[in-house]
Amino acid sequence: MSELAVGTPEQVSASSNPRGTDDDRALASNRRRRRVGMVAGYLAMVVVVVLVALPLVWIVLASFKDRSEIYVQPAVWWPSVWHPENYREATTSVPFWDFLRNSLIVTSILGVVKFTLGVLSAYGLVFLRFPFKNVVFVVIIAALMVPNQITSITNYAFIAQIGLRNTFTGIILPLAGVAFGTFLMRNHFLSIPPEIIEAARMDGAGHVRLLTRVVLPMSIPTMVAFALITLVNEWNEYLWPFLMADDYSVATLPVGLTQLQNNDGLTNWGPVMAATVLAMLPMLIVFLALQRHMIKGLTSGAVKG
Repeated sequence: MSELAVGTPEQVSASSNPRGTDDDRALASNRRRRRVGMVAGYLAMVVVVVLVALPLVWIVLASFKDRSEIYVQPAVWWPSVWHPENYREATTSVPFWDFLRNSLIVTSILGVVKFTLGVLSAYGLVFLRFPFKNVVFVVIIAALMVPNQITSITNYAFIAQIGLRNTFTGIILPLAGVAFGTFLMRNHFLSIPPEIIEAARMDGAGHVRLLTRVVLPMSIPTMVAFALITLVNEWNEYLWPFLMADDYSVATLPVGLTQLQNNDGLTNWGPVMAATVLAMLPMLIVFLALQRHMIKGLTSGAVKG
């Protein structure tokens, strides 16, 4: 007479199906590895956020400190007495609002020019046929490898020779190159499925319609990233506006805020930090306004059905 199996259903199942037990162990091991990887990822993200956020927090808190608290050793994070008058001094001791206006003018014009030229040049490199197209792209890549500081001397001599020093045109013209934007948008345009482009052309779409109705709507995340990078870079540009500005009439914020520093003695960093906070606010507003469109474009492009 055969013996009856004794034990819980799980034990009976495990004894009768050893392969299932191995699969369960492998699945549990994979879950543990995923859990460890997730924890490590979150820890790395926290470290990066802390490293990025700490200087910003210090700037904001220092903008409310008295000079003695900024220079004290060891450093004190939280101000014992808040000094909001640092913001008043930052905006009255120098023509802060003129600097802000100049930065808005230069950044807005450069943003529009660079975005337009970058999109159009990338479209031409991908969807148009013309001789030496690859040579043109190689020249663009070469331009990316040349720092702006190297061309400052020749650009300065050229702008001075044509009489555009201390003008917005003199500041904007040499900065209007779009090598990075062309490279970024071209790579994205190449990722668009060719079947979609062919279908639009079969429907009779010309280049303008193809660009505005097909290519650009499918490129929203990349375009927003391109716009953000361009605006932030031009807003923070210092060297070339410094070389071009003889007075406050065209000086941008990064150039003008150096006037808050006292070269004869100890700089009162409270107003300097306050001006820095005010200078960051426009780009922060732009980022908060555009990030929703970037996330929307990324999520809509990730859904298939």
